[in-house]
Amino acid sequence: MATSSATRQCARLVLLMCLRVWPAGSEGTSISKDNDVILPYAEGHGPAHTHRHVRDYQLETHGSETYETWPASRHGGLPVAESTVFTADTPLGGGASRWVYGHVTVVRDPLRTLSVVEPGGPGGCETSPRVAVEQTASRVGCLYAQNAGFFNTTTDGCLGNVVSDGRLVRDSGGVQNAQFGIRRDGSLVFGYLSQEDVLDRSNPFVQLVSGVVWLLRNGEVYINQSLQAECKIVDMEVFRDFVDVLSARTVVGHDAEGNVVLFHVDGQTLRRGMNLWEVAEFLKSHGVINAINLDGGGSSSFVVNGTLASYPPDICTPDSRWRCARTVSTVLCVHQRRCEPADCSGHGDCVDGGCRCRRGWRGAACDALACRPAACGPHGVCTADGCVCAAGWRGKHCSEECSPGSFGAGCRHACVCFNGAACHHASGSCTCLPGFYGNFCEKVCPPGYYGLSCAQKCQCDDQGPCDPLTGSCSSISAAALNRAGLSLARKMFALWRQQHEETCSGQRFLTE
Repeated sequence: MATSSATRQCARLVLLMCLRVWPAGSEGTSISKDNDVILPYAEGHGPAHTHRHVRDYQLETHGSETYETWPASRHGGLPVAESTVFTADTPLGGGASRWVYGHVTVVRDPLRTLSVVEPGGPGGCETSPRVAVEQTASRVGCLYAQNAGFFNTTTDGCLGNVVSDGRLVRDSGGVQNAQFGIRRDGSLVFGYLSQEDVLDRSNPFVQLVSGVVWLLRNGEVYINQSLQAECKIVDMEVFRDFVDVLSARTVVGHDAEGNVVLFHVDGQTLRRGMNLWEVAEFLKSHGVINAINLDGGGSSSFVVNGTLASYPPDICTPDSRWRCARTVSTVLCVHQRRCEPADCSGHGDCVDGGCRCRRGWRGAACDALACRPAACGPHGVCTADGCVCAAGWRGKHCSEECSPGSFGAGCRHACVCFNGAACHHASGSCTCLPGFYGNFCEKVCPPGYYGLSCAQKCQCDDQGPCDPLTGSCSSISAAALNRAGLSLARKMFALWRQQHEETCSGQRFLTE
């Protein structure tokens, strides 16, 4: 990469040219004519070869693996990505050269900061087949974004395999185009995949997109092998022109540290830009290990914070004085780290890709209570506010009964018991001492009974009353005797009255 004054002057020139691009969404001249289209195939999209053909054709040094896997960077700092505008002097031979301009973006921690996005956002491959990169980037909050997969030029539909944030959007049915993907464990995948590889659920893809031509494999140019793997015989001439022609290009790769490298070069087919041989050599010289080519030509767009930062080759319609960004298919989106789930289960805030849990919650997704169920024992329930104790229990772990004199939920109720009775800590019911009964232990045992719950009969001579507490016949108090006498008198009068009514019905006596 050059840093001379000439380079800076060229960069300023590029900026001035970009200022003449009509803003996407403006009225009148915001639609591209799609006049700079480069297609790798003459008939349809994708090779007719099977995955077995790809595997059998490759060199013995690669064994049976038709793709390369590399551990992704786990760099947790900020910024999540760095993008550089580059200008390069590309030799043409005979001492001549040409300048090319573009962007190189290094993405750290790609598992959490890089996504394959459908056109316009989730569901776009079905509802919005083609959308400009800047519109998609604005809708989903991309820091940096560039176009990715190819689209059907007749129907505008997404082509190849598409997995977006863990959702399998489209399965190509095993078509052997070069693929870029990120698996759930964070590993980066480049190369040719069988349909079984694409659908594998043991370590599924969370991001996947199809390109055309595997440019670099393990640090070596792999274009010739890609010609054999991806091209049908009837397409060979078209395919070679696709590789050899100067044009705008879009590429994804990775470096030795596991950072994903996004590459974009401005161009216009046959007039400026780079061919794929030059792209491969450029990336190789800058430390890229594996790389695949994505949709190029007029589709090549690079966006920074929702603003187009590249110079599209397509002219606008109806005003050909301006250049317009083409509506495209999928997008590679670099974003801030996201939390899973995005709202931290409603119990926390997402900060740099990690959930910062609110009081009372814990876990990576803030979906577990902080108190832990075991901490509350058998008498409490975990909540966000800690242990909520059952009625009659208190303390941080609900392990203490209510203090004497109180009962119920939160121990907020005062006991109402008489004659020294105890109050149950949960229900508030009174446990009477021997000699008393009633809901509140307010009653003394009736004559002739004593003890706990007044369940025992007195054993005194002549059926005399006893002490209601102990059952003692000798310790009966005067008051108890008076009560006993009154009770006995009432019973006697009642008995006499009954007997008289039975024998002398209708007669009255003065003594009565």
